[in-house]
Amino acid sequence: MQQNQTSNKISGFHHLAICTGDIKGQIDFFTDKLGMELQSMYWMHGVPDTWHAFLRLNDESSLTFVSNPQIKQIPMEMGHTHSGNPGANSAAGTMQHVALKVDSYDALLDMRDRLRTKGVPVLGPMDHGMCFSIYFAGLENLSLELAYSAEALDQDMWIDTEVTELAGISPEELEKYKKPPEFKGQRGSVPQPELDKAAGPHMTNYPPGVYEKSMQIPDEIVLNMVESDPPGVSK
Repeated sequence: MQQNQTSNKISGFHHLAICTGDIKGQIDFFTDKLGMELQSMYWMHGVPDTWHAFLRLNDESSLTFVSNPQIKQIPMEMGHTHSGNPGANSAAGTMQHVALKVDSYDALLDMRDRLRTKGVPVLGPMDHGMCFSIYFAGLENLSLELAYSAEALDQDMWIDTEVTELAGISPEELEKYKKPPEFKGQRGSVPQPELDKAAGPHMTNYPPGVYEKSMQIPDEIVLNMVESDPPGVSK
């Protein structure tokens, strides 16, 4: 397994997983309306009766949809499970909207043309200074955005101290957030913390006792607990 010997920093999304009650509809929307390729689709490892589909963003990142028969029965509620638009609220911890990137302003306009040609209303482009954005709806009340940035964000220009003060962030904390302290990894030798003493947060919504038992499984056992061969190998 290839490892980066120089950095343990996050380098981007590997995949963003969204639940759906209509996985075929979501695949059709993102392939037809946005031109994203279906990259993989298979049973979700270790999760009964659940499958997922990966739609290609680039060689290292995907937008993923997770589906099973129970998801369709969960009610949607605007302002709680979904925001419905990029200016509205949803519950804490939920996705308010998702913005996907394009590589140029012309590409942004071309994507607007593609969406409008296929009957999707689009708002924008809107110039935010740090990016240009277009906004539109996806299936199942997803709130979607496409954005283009001409250059990297400048922290000194784009962190508003009025807003950081409202968030309760002190000047000292702000400096720490802008440049987190370096951490030297130990190549996976740090043991699992004791759950009853761990600061957390903890994963939730498991049946009673399952999370506690799962966290006690040795790391070397977890590594090979699920099927890892591509489904096409056995076809």
